[in-house]
Amino acid sequence: MDRFGPERAVMDRLDPERVDYHGAFTHAPLPLAVVDSEGLVVSANHALDALLGAAPGTLGGRVAADLVDLASDARTWHAYREVLRGRQAKLRCTRRLKHPDGHSLWVQITVSPMPESAERGEGRTVLLAAADISARRELQARLRHVQMHDPVTRLPNRNLFFERLASALEAGAYDDTSTGRVGLCYLDLDGFKAVNDTLGHRIGDRLLAAVAERLTRCADQAGYGTVTAPLVARLGGDEFALLVEDSTGTEQLTDLAEAALRALQEPFDLAGQRLSVSASIGVVERRAAGTTTTGLMQAADTTLYWAKTDGKARWTLFDPERNAHRMTRQTLSSSLRPAVERDEFVLEYQPLVGLDDERVRGVEALVRWRHPQFGLLTPNRFIGLAEEDGSIVQLGRWVLRTACRQARRWQLAHPEREPVFVSVNVAVRQVWDSDLVADVAEILAETGLPARLLQLELTESAVMGSAGRPLQALQALSDMGVRIAIDDFGTGYSNLAYLSRLPVSVLKLDGSFVRGFQYEEGEAHNNPADELIVEALVRLAHRLGLTVTAECVETVAQAARLRRIGCDTGQGWLYSRPVPADRISALLRAA
Repeated sequence: MDRFGPERAVMDRLDPERVDYHGAFTHAPLPLAVVDSEGLVVSANHALDALLGAAPGTLGGRVAADLVDLASDARTWHAYREVLRGRQAKLRCTRRLKHPDGHSLWVQITVSPMPESAERGEGRTVLLAAADISARRELQARLRHVQMHDPVTRLPNRNLFFERLASALEAGAYDDTSTGRVGLCYLDLDGFKAVNDTLGHRIGDRLLAAVAERLTRCADQAGYGTVTAPLVARLGGDEFALLVEDSTGTEQLTDLAEAALRALQEPFDLAGQRLSVSASIGVVERRAAGTTTTGLMQAADTTLYWAKTDGKARWTLFDPERNAHRMTRQTLSSSLRPAVERDEFVLEYQPLVGLDDERVRGVEALVRWRHPQFGLLTPNRFIGLAEEDGSIVQLGRWVLRTACRQARRWQLAHPEREPVFVSVNVAVRQVWDSDLVADVAEILAETGLPARLLQLELTESAVMGSAGRPLQALQALSDMGVRIAIDDFGTGYSNLAYLSRLPVSVLKLDGSFVRGFQYEEGEAHNNPADELIVEALVRLAHRLGLTVTAECVETVAQAARLRRIGCDTGQGWLYSRPVPADRISALLRAA
């Protein structure tokens, strides 16, 4: 047998004209070895000797897999064996090897069959090539460090944070040796923008670096005695995260948040500037199974927002019930405008009854939302949202038109009696963001309802101090014949002197006054001051030519005392709860 047969086969592929096969193989710059079908080294070149730190000529007969660590994982070992047996064309893998002098090196291993050896009548052999890629790996590591770390604070950046978070969630969900939980403190500096705006970004960056240093020290102390300290990362701007990858429970996270707040309380001395900052922290701790990175970050972001709105300089723990309320609020807000078009709103009406004769004088229209998901919702669940996003204008116009149309039906259906007026609540934004006067005029003309049968209710805080456009609108409506009522009177500014300058015709006393009348006269719980205040308000209103309606009348005793004081009308459960229009029709027929 030609003892240079394996090397000759290698060189045949490299250069068929070459004669000195053995010399070319031996001195090739690429570390090479010929391995037989049993996995033993037939021959190795000098480059491989040098790579592995072996004396020249000492690798022959050695187990190749042991030299380059091919048996360390089952998948690579199986593929290698398949190449030796001729069942697989090639194996390529990367290995980290330990050099005899102590340093580590990264090697890319390629194993491929040498069919020429079989053609020459020799046993099956493979060629093993081992390229040193340590320099390339080191460069890649440096580039990755740059890509994964923040240049200002030298902390892990957003990319590395999310990589670690995803890894922590996966490990927590499937690793039986872990606690199966993960925790996050999401931190934001309070007022950091003011530092940048007043002192410049250079000082701002130095402050961020100093904050990062303190948070890192805090995390190291929190992780003392454990396998892994919390990961501190800068997510962008003045936002930081402390990730606990194997948390032991909520207490661990709240202790970490408390420690972070304490760490930042001490003032910072930066280039002659002494700065004090605080932070708000959202704290989330939960089981890793079933948790996604998106879900965890949304919860953390929401909780950080709560910490900010609760007063800043504090940590707040994620509350599922509070979050459910927020989600419900968000769902309602996003579906308000389409709900009007889908005809999801309905009106109920509550009678306003004359206290002297207990006849129905009018009704207040109260809007309800028949929500397809949450059922029948009262105004306190959605009116505030409608005012925030401006949909109150569209909704208010629908309520006004529907109420006026219904009041006109009652007027036509009961010509024998004094027609009832309809009272409709109006938000301040309706006055500012729409032409309320034009809307009312158009709707009255469209429905045929006389202006005197329409009453518009505005809250005391909205009416008191009105000037400019709101006051002009109220005056125009009053000149049109529409009655203006101040709702919940006594809870706002109570600027009684201003009443004489407003085009107001009705005061609706807030229910808190009437609730003080719930006890019989002479009872121990009865407060005489309540009656004196209400009586004074009624007298003042009558002197100004105004009528007075008492809200929340629930007992006969309350009605009797209000009647004696001189209150004009009452509204409350004593007479009726808010009911559909057909129930009001029945009341009018019975009267």
